[in-house]
Amino acid sequence: MSEPTREEFLEGVKQFEKHERRDAMYKVATFLLSHFWSKPSDMADALGVLLLTWNQAFYRYGSFDFDKLERCIADNLQKLNMFRNRDISSLSRNDDDDIKDLFDKFLAALSINSGKKKGEKSPVSASKALHLLAPKFFPLWDYKIAKAYKSPYSQKPAQNYLAFCKTTKEVADTVRRYATPSDKTLLKMIDEYNYSKFTKGWIR
Repeated sequence: MSEPTREEFLEGVKQFEKHERRDAMYKVATFLLSHFWSKPSDMADALGVLLLTWNQAFYRYGSFDFDKLERCIADNLQKLNMFRNRDISSLSRNDDDDIKDLFDKFLAALSINSGKKKGEKSPVSASKALHLLAPKFFPLWDYKIAKAYKSPYSQKPAQNYLAFCKTTKEVADTVRRYATPSDKTLLKMIDEYNYSKFTKGWIR
């Protein structure tokens, strides 16, 4: 995919802000994670605030297991600490295995826990969780965004998420020059642009 121009990128962010009202949940979840960092039980609750809202279409069939998510966070807190304050510009080949490992573990931890869809996994939820845990390093995606970035996740989702991270790093290197000052992370702004362009078609 071609990288956005300054005008296109800023228009995408503008259209997201115009159309979307769910950012309140993002802000709440971000605050709660910061406040309760290093307390896996509370961190799992904070992730649940956003995931059960942003990915309601998936979790209408049943929730994930909060205890399982708590264990996943606790078991991987050392790695999460490592990524939390890093910027995507620092992404290197040395991170490949850790990124795929974390993605696979959160993919499993966030699977539906009961009902007819028990065991079904959501690559969207995994990316959202990782982004909230390390908002300057891990990008967000959905099906249309992943497809646009030539990283469809119907097969080998962890491998394709890694590819998505690498392409997003290239986009970030470009748009960093003309992103307006904001309390949002650059990756959040890129997601807003992606969502406006590829998911909703608000910009062409």
